[in-house]
Parts: sequence; C-alpha cells; structure tokens
Amino acid sequence: MNVNKLKGLFAEKGYTQQDIAKELGITPNTLRKRMKDEIFNSDEINILIEILEIKEPMEIFFANKVTQ
Repeated sequence: MNVNKLKGLFAEKGYTQQDIAKELGITPNTLRKRMKDEIFNSDEINILIEILEIKEPMEIFFANKVTQ
C-alpha cells in the first residue's frame, strides 16, 4: 500500500483523517492503525475509491504487494 499517496489524496480532496474515519465508520485511531499496518477491508477500499475519486486503485492499495 502506498500510504503517502493515500494521505496526499486526503489533503488534495480536503479531507482530514478524522473525516475519512467517519466516512469509513471507524475511529481515527483505527484508521491510523490500518494505515500503519497497510490493511483495509474491501468495503473500506471501495468507500475510499469513491470518496477520493481514485482512478487507479491498484497503484495505492496494492503497490507494495505487486512490486515485491
């Protein structure tokens, strides 16, 4: 997962981590842990793709897995 790119999209779209956590239905602490562990479930990924208008989700959510 490319966490830096994901965080950049938060800022670019005007969202705070607290905003994103609320959209996902989780606490800000849970969001931080999921980003640190680089693990989101498929429903959360779909929500992030939608609200952040992500055109190439593979580049963000599977970046490290594909290149290793």
